[in-house]
Amino acid sequence: MLRKVFFIISRNNLNRHEVLKSTEEACTYIRECGYDSSYESIEAVTVSEFVPQKGSILIVTDRADFAKLLRDANIPVVGISGTFNKDQDFEGLKYVFADIDDVEMDSYVKAYQRYVGEPWEVLETKRLRVRETTLKDVDDFYDLYKDPEMTRYMEGLFENPEDEKRYQKDYIEKVYGLMGFGIWTVIRKDDEKVIGRAGFSVRNGFDDIELGFLIGKDYQRQGYAYEVCSAILEYGKNMLLFDKVQALVKAENHVSIHLCEKLGFETEDTVDVEENIYGKEYKIDKNVSVSQAHFGKYVRMVKFLW
Repeated sequence: MLRKVFFIISRNNLNRHEVLKSTEEACTYIRECGYDSSYESIEAVTVSEFVPQKGSILIVTDRADFAKLLRDANIPVVGISGTFNKDQDFEGLKYVFADIDDVEMDSYVKAYQRYVGEPWEVLETKRLRVRETTLKDVDDFYDLYKDPEMTRYMEGLFENPEDEKRYQKDYIEKVYGLMGFGIWTVIRKDDEKVIGRAGFSVRNGFDDIELGFLIGKDYQRQGYAYEVCSAILEYGKNMLLFDKVQALVKAENHVSIHLCEKLGFETEDTVDVEENIYGKEYKIDKNVSVSQAHFGKYVRMVKFLW
């Protein structure tokens, strides 16, 4: 868990009034948010002294060479890029902040979480919490999907849970890490039960971002799907700045079509959608061949967020 944000700045830059002022103000802001924060010059520290703290500290630095040493030691680090260090190339870092005066505490926390593998908390509603999926969720997913009715209108999980875990591991690293969004886990706050999945995805062959959702059969008819999808659409509008979202619903799935209409989606057309992209096994370098692929008829619905 993140406890401290430590700014490590070169001495020459700390001698610049505007850099020192921004650094001190950032430290004050972070402390006001309930975290520890301080700064020091690069010349006064060594990488080794941060190794014992790497499970609780995020380093923010203006020097690319120092950042590389920290990453080689598996210490979470973010670069600072500004007019005072235009010569620095932070290639390989997950995050580089352009102006620490404008960085929110949530950005420091999420940068740290991405490095250490902690799931991002996405949003909360009155009854639900939405966060990124973890490998521990996979067992709960199999429980959600066990009723045949759950896969009547959508694809199920891989037959082998180990395939599903490998798929989710790649998804966490490549989709969450690169895009900053995806299909998330839906949790009921009262008892911390995993009750479904919902979020955004990008489907091959379509330009628009897609809303997807699933609520386990035991938790249906309680308004959870509408509650979580409404919040996710607002998140897409206000945080991800999407202007339009689509939903692809199996033509005979009248319940989901009605829900999408209630959410403000309007029907555009009917399209063919490939349903077995990976087949029965998850193989990183091989998808289902064209001869084995099968398609279903889906209603394409669209909602403009702005």
